[in-house]
Parts: sequence; C-alpha cells; structure tokens
Amino acid sequence: MVERRAERLDQPREPRSLKLPRFDPEAFGRWSEGIARGMGTANFIVYMTVVILLWFGWNTLAPAHLRFDPYTFTFLTLMLSLQASYAAPLILLAQNRQADRDRLALEEDRRRATMQKADTEYLAREIAALRIAMGEVATRDFLRSELARLAEELDEAGQRRQRLERRQQERAAQRAAGAGDALEEPRDELDGDWARDGRPEGGG
Repeated sequence: MVERRAERLDQPREPRSLKLPRFDPEAFGRWSEGIARGMGTANFIVYMTVVILLWFGWNTLAPAHLRFDPYTFTFLTLMLSLQASYAAPLILLAQNRQADRDRLALEEDRRRATMQKADTEYLAREIAALRIAMGEVATRDFLRSELARLAEELDEAGQRRQRLERRQQERAAQRAAGAGDALEEPRDELDGDWARDGRPEGGG
C-alpha cells in the first residue's frame, strides 16, 4: 500500500494547473504562414469561387431529397464564418512572424551599416595620415629637381675652380716671367728705373 505524503500546514498547496497539449511554436508558425500564403493567392480565390458556385447550383437545381443545404444556405454561411474566424488569426500570426523577421533583418542591417561606417571612418583617417606622411616624403620629381640643381651647382663650382686654377697659372707664369727679368737685370735701390714700391718711375 502506497503511503500518502502528509500535507504540511505551514506550506501552501501547490497550484493545480491544467495541463494542455504541447506543440512546437515554430512548426505551428510555419504551418500558419503556409496557410496564409496560400490564401493570399489568386488560385485560392478562383477555387473558392468555383466551390461556392457548385454549392449554389447543387442546392438549387438538384432534386429536393439530394439537397444537403437548401436555400438560405445556412451550412455554407457557417462554413464561411468558420473559415473567416480561423483565417484572421492565422494571417495575423503570419504577419507577426514576418514582422519579427523584418525587425531582425533591420537590426542586422543597422549593425552592418554601423560596422561599415566605422570601417569607412578608419580608412578615411588612415588615408589622411598617409597623405600627411607622403607630404613629408621626397617624391621622384622632387629628387630629380634636387639632383639637377646639385649637378648645376657642381658644374658651376667646377667652372669656378677651373677659372681660379687658370688665373693662378697665369699669375705663376707672370711671376716666373718677372723673376726671369729680375735675373737678367739686377736692380737695387740706387737704380733710377724702379721706385721703392717696385714700379717704374715713369709708369702709370
């Protein structure tokens, strides 16, 4: 015999909940979307119109003992009312699921747009930094112009050096010629042809 558990008076009773059958919300949602998608097509309207016309024709033209829904078509009215009462929640459920998907897609698009904006701003900053850095780096044209200027300065310096060396050679030759004249004709302080500063007395 199974012993019953004694109820404690210091604790409240557990609420008795009605256990309903469980179902998969995702599967039910897909099923409702399929129904709503089917009811929103032209084929459903055509098939529904054909069924109603056949219903009207059979219950009007058929023999009286074969008519299952005579005029005023009460059973047809009941069927259409049931269809409308179930179709409206199913369509709303499908719309809610579509709205949830649209919201998730919008959030994903917003997140991607934010990431793309951040990447674009980062690339813009990097490009600006590269431009600033490139402004301080010598370019090929700048190097060419500087080398050409240095070559011109070296050519001018070489020409000046050649002119200076030529002048020095001329002065050395003049000095050598003057020294030869001095050896041929020695002069002293008593010589009247030269003054004390080494120039001829009558010279300009």
